Amino acid sequence: MQTILSSERYRLLVGFGIFLIVVTFIIGVAGCDGDNNSPLPQNLEIWDWYDLDAVRDNLEDNHTLMNDLNSATAGYIELASPTANGGKGWQSIGSTAVNDTFVGSFNGQAYEIGDLFIDRPDESDVGLFGVVETGGVIENVGVVNGNITGYEGVGSLVAYNRGTVSNSYADSNVAGDLDVGSLVGVNDGTVSTSYSSGSLTGRDGVGGLLGKNEGTVSNSYSIGIVNGHDFVGGLVGKNEGAVSNSYSTGTVAGNDFVGDLVGVNGGTVSNSYTGGTVDGNNLVGGLVGRNEGVVSKCYSTGSVTGDEHVGGLVGQNLYGVVSNSFWDTQTSGQGSSDGGTGKTTEEMQDIATFTGAGWDIADVDPGETASTYTWNIVDTVTYPFLSWQSVV
Repeated sequence: MQTILSSERYRLLVGFGIFLIVVTFIIGVAGCDGDNNSPLPQNLEIWDWYDLDAVRDNLEDNHTLMNDLNSATAGYIELASPTANGGKGWQSIGSTAVNDTFVGSFNGQAYEIGDLFIDRPDESDVGLFGVVETGGVIENVGVVNGNITGYEGVGSLVAYNRGTVSNSYADSNVAGDLDVGSLVGVNDGTVSTSYSSGSLTGRDGVGGLLGKNEGTVSNSYSIGIVNGHDFVGGLVGKNEGAVSNSYSTGTVAGNDFVGDLVGVNGGTVSNSYTGGTVDGNNLVGGLVGRNEGVVSKCYSTGSVTGDEHVGGLVGQNLYGVVSNSFWDTQTSGQGSSDGGTGKTTEEMQDIATFTGAGWDIADVDPGETASTYTWNIVDTVTYPFLSWQSVV
């Protein structure tokens, strides 16, 4: 009898121990993702406009675009067409409201979102995404053939970015009033390896890639048409952050504070160049309209025209620093600049001009690149180009 009782006790104790282990495991899994026991992020696939619209209900999750979206894709008429939402078109994903910013991830897998229509001229934070918060990631996606109109903070992909935008591009028509960019309206995060084309129109803070930059921009470019009034740039309208390893070769037109790369610079611009055309009235520069920050190791070759404070590289340098930078006096049509050194076309295609200024530059053969250097040049044949660019 004693042996039987001991066996039963043993089985009960073992069973109870297993129960405790299971319960402990469940509690541990439930609590491992945060102090508030919030659910783990989901991995959601986007196949049509309905799925894309559902992102606004899953702002903390991971989203993957599985194919191109355009006017032929299910849900377009109801959600992103000129007749959607009473003629206003697409409603931006995420806003400044509490718990309404996008903090998840969106991977476009190199697919495109086409034919996006937004007509909200009285609204702020207008774009495919309205507000991307710190920690949010948008990558590998293009917004093409779109027509986007807003008031303040307007961009075809993201209106206000505090997160990360990378490997993305915009080729759409964008219009707004304040802080308007083809790709991103206002950047207070990171934008890298991205580009823009298309047509852009705005009033104050208008840039081919970004309207206003307070974060970092690198390895990016713009080749679009930019029209604005004040603080107009081929890449960035107003820069208060850092721009590096980037370029603009588009067409820029404005009134005051107009630059082929940056309209007004209060931050840093380094290892960047321009080769487009810029036209304005006052404070017009081949690279920067007015510089109040730091410009280093940059150059400009495009045509520059204006009425007052016009420079081949910088229109006006106001308490800023311009170092080791150049402009082409022949192609720009400008013999002076408030900062930088003017060179002939021949000198601008001579590697000695840049090695003498401390540039990290390598002479390469046509069709080749030296990726370990910031700059490459085919000596006596090309202007310097960034090593991440496609080979010439």
